[in-house]
Amino acid sequence: MKRRNFLTTLLGLIAGSVVSKKSYASDRRRWKMVTSWPKNFPGLGVGAENLANLITKLSNNRITVRVFGANEIVPPLEVFDFVSQGGAELGHSGAYYWKGKSPACQFFSSVPFGLTPQEMNAWLYYDDGIKLWEKLYSRFNLIPRPAGNTGVQMGGWFNKEIRSINDLSGLKMRIPGLGGEVLAKAGGIPVTLPGAEIFTALQTGAIDATEWVGPYNDRAFGLYKVAKYYYYPGWHEPGPSIECIINKDAYQSLPEDLKVIVDTACKAVNIDMLADYTAKNNIALNFLKSTNIEIKKFPDDVLKTLREISDSILSDISSHDEITKEIYLSFTEFRDNIDSWTEISNISYLNIR
Repeated sequence: MKRRNFLTTLLGLIAGSVVSKKSYASDRRRWKMVTSWPKNFPGLGVGAENLANLITKLSNNRITVRVFGANEIVPPLEVFDFVSQGGAELGHSGAYYWKGKSPACQFFSSVPFGLTPQEMNAWLYYDDGIKLWEKLYSRFNLIPRPAGNTGVQMGGWFNKEIRSINDLSGLKMRIPGLGGEVLAKAGGIPVTLPGAEIFTALQTGAIDATEWVGPYNDRAFGLYKVAKYYYYPGWHEPGPSIECIINKDAYQSLPEDLKVIVDTACKAVNIDMLADYTAKNNIALNFLKSTNIEIKKFPDDVLKTLREISDSILSDISSHDEITKEIYLSFTEFRDNIDSWTEISNISYLNIR
């Protein structure tokens, strides 16, 4: 059965209100989007393409967006600087890659034991999230927008069993952001690698373990062929938001209607990507269960220790500067307040389903 395409539906609803191409023949923009993902990679790469196509179609070609995958113009971890400097108008990536710019960036992707996708969207759209994100990125000549979410992730692929916190000692693991800092405090060795290099690094023993996304993307990378154990839950990334970063000068040059189109396209893709991952992770998980891997839950005492380390690290980075403190306080206050509703609503229901 074909999945109803949310983006196509949105286009149909507004088709009648888009002005004619002839009216805007002299008001056209050709934009580039650089990404941190392989071209057309399932979920993430396709999400970037969907965003580009949606902006192009909603604007009736007044903005045409061409997508460049990782390394087609810039390496995946140079997207931020390239867009900031005006090399491209748009970027599609994850904010935790930019912790070297500011530790506060990580709150806008995912932090260990942080918000679920539903909670993350609530903080961003209906609390202070986007306002603080814009404040942080303004110093870098960027406008940020949520433009995807992969859902709660898996805990990662390992070639040895994790029975206690001591099993993380000396473990070389590809894990970005604050999750990597937590691993380091637990005795592990965090490694930052772009997605395209993970399989080879794990296969050759350059790393002992890796997190990536979840069953959908992990199956596409073939990680089940080079690791024995697949752990859950994804304590390090419970609801990772994917960002669209927009060069501030390019965004501010737009008339108001085109700004609305760019913002609306980002919101539409944000919703669509989460739905895509939710559907495809289920299919991929069933496939992975049929292979020779072992799917295991992290021991409770390991998760408890990781949570304690995480809380300490988050508190420490809040003192980095005033903007980081402001973001930390907003994020943690929202997380602590939303817990009671999440417990009564989602958790209680799932426990009886």
